[in-house]
Amino acid sequence: MSTSSPKKTPVLVISGPNLNMLGKRDASHYGKGTLEDLGKMLAEAFPDFEFTFFHSNHEGEIIDKIHHHVETNDLGALIYNMGGFTHTSVAIHDALELLKIPKIEVHLSNIHAREEFRHKSVTAAAADGVIAGFGPESYILAAEALRKRLS
Repeated sequence: MSTSSPKKTPVLVISGPNLNMLGKRDASHYGKGTLEDLGKMLAEAFPDFEFTFFHSNHEGEIIDKIHHHVETNDLGALIYNMGGFTHTSVAIHDALELLKIPKIEVHLSNIHAREEFRHKSVTAAAADGVIAGFGPESYILAAEALRKRLS
């Protein structure tokens, strides 16, 4: 009799513009860790999730990635931080609405305690929830929320 490990839930983590520069950006807003550090932290904390990480500084590439998963219907959940596109991209919002899976928007910094232009998130309306201001812990909280939502 063969024993197989339980199937892991596929979770995509999308990172938008400038998040590839974590570790070089203002540590008071973004912490000292890198995008790779965030990925390792999530993978270690949530072995029941199969994380795929995608970063792009280009709006169209992010939309194409979302469309791909709409077509393949192969995701269990999505965590996303659209960086500056959070505040401007109706196109990304519209693509996110096509994904009929649990979605959590995250921000390392508290966007409501920063410049006024950051207070509004265009993409948040397509999410099940938003977690902001807890640094890297925002991603952990998002994954915990997804685990509860999926159970």
